[in-house]
Amino acid sequence: MNGDALYAIGDLARRTGLTVKTIRFYSDAGIVPPTDRSPAGYRLYDIDAVTRLDLVRTLRELGLDLPAIRMVLDREASVPEVAAAHADALDVQIRTLLLRRSVLRAVAKRGPTPEELDLMHRLAKLSDEERQRLVTDFIDDTFGGLDANPEFVAMMRSAMPQLPEDPAPEQVEAWVELAELCQDTDFRASVRKMAEHQAAERAQGDTTGLHHDLTTAVREQVDEALAAGVEPTSAQAAPVVDSLSALYAESFERADNPELRRWLVCRLEAGADPRAERYWQLLSTVNGWPLPPTLAPVFSWFITALRSQLSR
Repeated sequence: MNGDALYAIGDLARRTGLTVKTIRFYSDAGIVPPTDRSPAGYRLYDIDAVTRLDLVRTLRELGLDLPAIRMVLDREASVPEVAAAHADALDVQIRTLLLRRSVLRAVAKRGPTPEELDLMHRLAKLSDEERQRLVTDFIDDTFGGLDANPEFVAMMRSAMPQLPEDPAPEQVEAWVELAELCQDTDFRASVRKMAEHQAAERAQGDTTGLHHDLTTAVREQVDEALAAGVEPTSAQAAPVVDSLSALYAESFERADNPELRRWLVCRLEAGADPRAERYWQLLSTVNGWPLPPTLAPVFSWFITALRSQLSR
């Protein structure tokens, strides 16, 4: 047929594969208006209508809504512009669906109460920015206004929770627990106490930081004692306490005496809240990082051994 040919709506339906009802709907909506009408009043369409209907069908199959299609057909927006905007919208929808699926899998695994389910849903759908703001508020509340260990605070501020687009159920669970932990007033008070202890030490001239080497020494020596079945209150624990106490005395340039050991007990107990270690474990799970080794049993043994030696 030539370009001047006109098609009745039935011919147009056969040519495009669309139903008469669908073409009539697009026509009534002004998306593909008739070119003319027959003497009997029936709608007639030219070859441009065929092209427009083919484009409409393709865009609809891609999921574009009618207002966006109308903008393309009326040349208010190009196909690439509309496609890019729609792709961005789909990205958001896909992320939402993936997150919803992860929450449902976590629910199936955990069997939460209705209240816990509501909390999981609300916390899981927070944006990255909202998740980071929740953790930042926790850090500001616990370390704000204190001259605590700057390297440690900087490390906390740089380590933010970032759920992947398709999180595993355990990542959703970890995030929910982390969010609850950050809002726990008792935990906040505990971390604030630790920060105040750090600030007091810095005010007295201790700016040596986290003492990674000392932590490593404690872990290695206490792990050996634990593996050998040495009880922290036994006489066999004394050489370990003496060795580690001497290392702390050397690092802080202090005499190794009962006063140092009492100070060491206070120092270690200030950071002994197991929830602080849990914080980093949860954060690592959310972000897909390797889990940090647990030090709670190590320092619990060392504190008990120190107290036992001081009481003799």
